Amino acid sequence: MAWVFLGIAGILETVWAYAMKLSDGFTRPVPSIVTIVAMIFSFGLLAVAMKSLPLGTAYTVWTGIGAVGHSSSG
Repeated sequence: MAWVFLGIAGILETVWAYAMKLSDGFTRPVPSIVTIVAMIFSFGLLAVAMKSLPLGTAYTVWTGIGAVGHSSSG
């Protein structure tokens, strides 16, 4: 289950990074709210996953998913 949480956390990492870009410096309310909510859930799920997985492994996979997501979102 930790791997599922980690995968979702990685996807949410991509979501919050993209929403942050759309928030235009947190001046647009909807993308700003999406950014904050996605950040909270992304970090929360990463923390839950790290209860079962080693920190280095979890963080590397989380950032890797984010990097792939960032490169494909333009």
